[in-house]
Amino acid sequence: MIFRHIEDWDDAYANGPNIASGDRWPNAWVEPAANFRRDLEQAGRAKLDIAYGSGERNRLDLFMPEGEPVSLVVFVHGGYWRALDKSYWSHLAAGPLAHGFAVAMPSYTLCPTNSIAGITREIGAAISHAAELVSGPIRLTGHSAGGHLVARMVSASSPLSPALQQRIAHTVPISGLHDLRPLMRTQMNEAWRLDEAEAASESPVLLAPMEGARVTCWVGGNERAEFLRQSELLANIWVGLGARMAYVCEPDRHHFTVIDGLADPHHPLTEALIG
Repeated sequence: MIFRHIEDWDDAYANGPNIASGDRWPNAWVEPAANFRRDLEQAGRAKLDIAYGSGERNRLDLFMPEGEPVSLVVFVHGGYWRALDKSYWSHLAAGPLAHGFAVAMPSYTLCPTNSIAGITREIGAAISHAAELVSGPIRLTGHSAGGHLVARMVSASSPLSPALQQRIAHTVPISGLHDLRPLMRTQMNEAWRLDEAEAASESPVLLAPMEGARVTCWVGGNERAEFLRQSELLANIWVGLGARMAYVCEPDRHHFTVIDGLADPHHPLTEALIG
């Protein structure tokens, strides 16, 4: 296999400019997410802006299924650790909810106010708090930077307590960023301020998986080559370190449509997550 030499690192990680009508996102998610929250709130099945920490953005939304939840799914949003919040993704809870899962969606303090290591700690706190509200095994998923964050939760240096780690049944990073070292070469690092030490300590591919980790790396077939490589890289390395790994490249999906399956109870992404 011959790999293409990368000279423009900003382009290598630029999604919108390399997708037809890519400027539709993230605004395309706003209306369906708001409608979903409204409907669930009217049905008494949405608990919004639950505080999990002292920061202004340390809030999570918890969507409940009809009847007692069988378990908990936590979805962590992307935005390159520097943009967006939980409000863009609410409709993606529909798939797991239909199977009886409660779904928690946290926001977190963004860079440059925060560091990526600090965001990792905040997501650990968010999951810990959600786990107090819903019992049973926990399934984690997240998109892009959120994919990185859920992989960090099941790495050997996870901020989750040992007892909580034992409740993590499955983790599905979607288009995750698992080696942060290349990102230091992009202009976005002005916001992240990554150095070699933090890039190493926050890159799942440079960390061992936690004991008993089960992870499915999911990515769209039409994504940038770096996103394909990053997902396959984590699957390749962690299977060699004892984790139960799978790698799924979903055809005809790009970076912004690869998450759509979570809104469909019968889509393979939803079925993989809850399986």
